[in-house]
Amino acid sequence: MLVVTGGMGFIGSNLVHALNARGRKDLLVVDDLTDGTKFRNVVSADLAGYLDKSRFLDLVRAGDGSLATIEAIFHQGACSSTTEWDGRMMMDTNYAYSRALLDFATARGIPFIYASSASVYGGGNVFREERRFEAPLNVYGYSKFLFDEHVRGLGKTSHQVVGLRYFNVYGPREAHKGPMASVAFQLHGQLRDTGRIKLFRGVDGYGDGEQRRDFVHVDDVVAANLWFLDHPSKSGVFNCGTGKSQSFNDVAHAVLRHHGRGEIEYVAFPETLRGRYQSFTEADVTRLREAGCDVPFRRVEEGVASYLRWLDSGAP
Repeated sequence: MLVVTGGMGFIGSNLVHALNARGRKDLLVVDDLTDGTKFRNVVSADLAGYLDKSRFLDLVRAGDGSLATIEAIFHQGACSSTTEWDGRMMMDTNYAYSRALLDFATARGIPFIYASSASVYGGGNVFREERRFEAPLNVYGYSKFLFDEHVRGLGKTSHQVVGLRYFNVYGPREAHKGPMASVAFQLHGQLRDTGRIKLFRGVDGYGDGEQRRDFVHVDDVVAANLWFLDHPSKSGVFNCGTGKSQSFNDVAHAVLRHHGRGEIEYVAFPETLRGRYQSFTEADVTRLREAGCDVPFRRVEEGVASYLRWLDSGAP
């Protein structure tokens, strides 16, 4: 049995579908379905079962025998809101919960592949998996950073432990994220509803819409997760991005090309985001490639076009 926490969320549900495509149906999905709309992300998937996050945590802490057949844990569940400032909730959800699952996996030698985040790097311009480049700007980033530090403090373990620092992920099954959904999703909705796309004016030395991020398609993120599942001798904390930043303008033009209409409007940068916003991200994928992970990452022009075709298809 494979466990996918956050399995009805964005990346988790895409991972579930990819595992199904491999013929794996023995999947235990763990999630918090307070937002019941997330069920749509797995309505066409085959699952062995579902457990609420709290119930799963109770079973983990009790060492319940019903979990004895777990082969690997994909820990994708988290509070991923970069604007959430309830630090107590964030640390309980992203740090304490992760530690409990890792302790369980360690005691049983179960491979543990988890979601970290590029937010650990904060406002710097070097995105390499080293402590000197890590300075989160928000409590979400800090919760991810602290768990990465815990993992690195364990040193070499007898079982696989992999943290993947996701950069700006976009793609199918993210609609439930609302304002935290990707730039591509937001711009697609704006153009559909108003005929215009809004981007921020210049900030931090960048021109209008020229702030740059490492935008990575969710299918490529899932492929990286599966690569590590297939290579259980590989452990560590790795960046998971394309390695090539692109501008918000690039994303906007990909959306405009898909629709064949519309224009860009540049709006004032919000004062509330000053000092809390990453105007530039670009994964250093040296360690990922040195580990042997050869997953190709598509550029915005290809990835956004593919994503918008998926949205147009109405696929579940």
